[in-house]
Amino acid sequence: MKLGFGFYRHMLDRGSYDFAVQCGATHAVVHLVDYHFGANSSGSDNQPVGNLELGWGFAGGTPDEAWSADALRALWADLNQAGLELEAIENFDPAHWHDILLDGPRKKEQMERLKQIIRNVGAAGIPVLGYNFSLAGVSGRHVSREARGGAETVGMRGIDEVNTKPVPMGMVWNMVHDRDAPAGTLPAVDHETLWSRLAWFLRELVPVAEEAGVRLAAHPDDPPLPVVRGQPRLVYQPDMYQRLLDIVPSRHNALEFCLGTLSEMTEGDIYEVCERYVGQRRVAYIHFRNVRGKVPHYTETFLDEGQIDMRRIMRILREQEFDGVLIPDHTPQMSCPAPWHAGMAFAVGYMKALLNEPHIR
Repeated sequence: MKLGFGFYRHMLDRGSYDFAVQCGATHAVVHLVDYHFGANSSGSDNQPVGNLELGWGFAGGTPDEAWSADALRALWADLNQAGLELEAIENFDPAHWHDILLDGPRKKEQMERLKQIIRNVGAAGIPVLGYNFSLAGVSGRHVSREARGGAETVGMRGIDEVNTKPVPMGMVWNMVHDRDAPAGTLPAVDHETLWSRLAWFLRELVPVAEEAGVRLAAHPDDPPLPVVRGQPRLVYQPDMYQRLLDIVPSRHNALEFCLGTLSEMTEGDIYEVCERYVGQRRVAYIHFRNVRGKVPHYTETFLDEGQIDMRRIMRILREQEFDGVLIPDHTPQMSCPAPWHAGMAFAVGYMKALLNEPHIR
């Protein structure tokens, strides 16, 4: 197993890379999408939460050139100089695939764009591209101070306006893709319609990913409710991951395995779920995150205070011979001059200690 670190777009610089290496990380998972473009989200370092009108921000904030093979090779070279390997790009920009998600008139055109991105990722030697096939996106959560010692974190506080108010027109995946969209809200669809859109996406894109040597890795829905902001979810119970995998049986149709999200679900045993999917060799990389509670009431926690026994998870990963990357995708922020950095340093240090335990190894 490899210890990784996630970088938002504005963190793609030598100072951030050095910090990750100092924490003990050897691999990088990079977000090229600018989640804060044109909107006042929840701060520049911590995970975006956004608001009901603008979501995280406006889509398309990252220049197209950043997705080219040459730019991706240059990014890898910069990471290598700091001592990191580039394991994955996480998430497409909604500007590139909003009509794929919405079954709009430009979906075939946008699919050709995604295929080229996959080819570029493969040409740069990057093994994984993570994605979240969702209409409402990561939406419907609150910021609070309910982690240990009053540390700032996120979670759900029941069913309320932030997870029931309909998605406005011009928004998908919790980002605005059309600033000139007409007034109104996004028409609701049923679950089977969304599954059919996903099936088309996978059948078009997985063969290209196979040729490019890239694994597509699907993140489960967070928060894992059947419906968020009036729109259906795909993977809101652990067994639903299997349906996604079975659409295109291929190593390149894989999972971005988020332990925290899976533990928030109302069904399943997290240890059995971990053993099952890792045992199928379909997990590309893992978000190593802990929580307390189930939807619609849960709180993200420090790794050592939540309901998941992370040491037991590490033992399962060893037994199943998982050889991918683990990252703390996000973690509570600590009360100090550098809240995000302190929280991430604690998380990576905890993970490194688990990785180095002889009886787990």
